[in-house]
Amino acid sequence: MASQTLSFSRVDSAKFFRTLNKRVNNYFKENNIKRTGNWQLWVKTVIMFAIFLTPYFLLLTLNIPTWGQLLLTIVMGIGMAGVGMNVMHDGNHGSFSNKEWVNRIMGSSIYILAGNVYNWQVQHNVLHHTYTNIHGHDEDLEAGRILRFSEHSEWRKHHRFQHLYSILLYGLLTINWAITTDFLQMRRYMKRKLSYGKLPSPVANWSKLVITKMIYLSMWIVLPVLLTDIPWYKVLLGFFIMHYVAGLILSVVFQLAHVMDEAEMPVPEKDGTMKNTWAIHQLKTTVNFGAKNWLVNWYTGGLNHQVEHHIFPHISHIHYGKIAKIVKETAKEFNLPYKEYKSTRKAVIAHFKFLREMGIKPAVA
Repeated sequence: MASQTLSFSRVDSAKFFRTLNKRVNNYFKENNIKRTGNWQLWVKTVIMFAIFLTPYFLLLTLNIPTWGQLLLTIVMGIGMAGVGMNVMHDGNHGSFSNKEWVNRIMGSSIYILAGNVYNWQVQHNVLHHTYTNIHGHDEDLEAGRILRFSEHSEWRKHHRFQHLYSILLYGLLTINWAITTDFLQMRRYMKRKLSYGKLPSPVANWSKLVITKMIYLSMWIVLPVLLTDIPWYKVLLGFFIMHYVAGLILSVVFQLAHVMDEAEMPVPEKDGTMKNTWAIHQLKTTVNFGAKNWLVNWYTGGLNHQVEHHIFPHISHIHYGKIAKIVKETAKEFNLPYKEYKSTRKAVIAHFKFLREMGIKPAVA
């Protein structure tokens, strides 16, 4: 990752964000509602945890045939992704509740999803939300040498087939968290002294990482082996399937918002300055999808409303459907883009079409 310091333009003669922010604030004031979650979010939280953990306890306590075990691990993967998108995400953005301790608890749900709060907040809240789609700064665009998400990334021969094999790799997202990613990220972030808030003590941070990983692996692998008659290899297979389902869902949802032809991937000037203000940059680099589909809205935790989320990350996703109209109308008023796909299906097709385009060998200048 680049170490260059970036700065966004402060020149917005039309005062787009000031106008938009005022209108959104008026919406909450006029309707006398809080910007954080409400009873709907609490109900959804209970449902998501039930989908995630109920199959786990059923596997621990009942003698279930192999086909039933397979089905339950798939359900756990769906619930795992649901908790991540609806509970953990809002908690770590500080938008779940107006009480900080509630946000910390909900954000800490990432520990039973195989992740780490510190790493996630640095990668997502700091790097991704600040430097959205900027090559060398937004780690969400980084996929090593395996995938090429940007025209600014080095092209390799195997990228010609990435639109075919990428979907197989997407499912490995969360299991990589559990095994390697968190350790590599913490080493990198602590070395760069990055943090979302106060920089934690290195000893305390590393100790928390190791201890939570041990508890995590004990919960999902050791306990099922010790407490059930399920063979250890079936436990490991179920663990993998759960993660693969969750990783596949999370990866696709994340990619549809930014790794698309419509989502710009600007580069800074030599002095580290960006052409646009931060808010306008978010409009140009972010795409919505399936906004009218109630199931997509409900299950993805509003992550299909990425435009609203990126401009107002401290507002709970419960409200995105309402403020989307304000954002869209204001963008149109200021002659700015508001990018969206009407359906999730069209967004998925567009994403893999973009991957195919990025896999074509660039013409020599």
